[in-house]
Amino acid sequence: MFSAFSSIDDDSVPARTPTDSAVKRLDGIGHVLSGLDITAIQTQADVNRTLWTLDAANKCVRAVLAEFRTQQATEQLVRKSRNLIDLIERARDQVVSFRVLARS
Repeated sequence: MFSAFSSIDDDSVPARTPTDSAVKRLDGIGHVLSGLDITAIQTQADVNRTLWTLDAANKCVRAVLAEFRTQQATEQLVRKSRNLIDLIERARDQVVSFRVLARS
């Protein structure tokens, strides 16, 4: 499992501002990613599906950030976004290296 994603904060506070709503969406993306299990990858189809999921999550995080292009995003939103993007990239590297090792 990509346990790094399980550390994403999931505050049960209702969203009051657009930034709060965006942070909750980022938390949701982190929650979905926390269910990925690299140890369950057995086939090339599993690798492809995991990579697709990570790429889709990356696009979702960037879409949330894009909503704030003309507004100043809070530090919390920027920090969560960067953290998620970094975790996605590290997880993607793990899956790609897993694929390379599986072929060896």
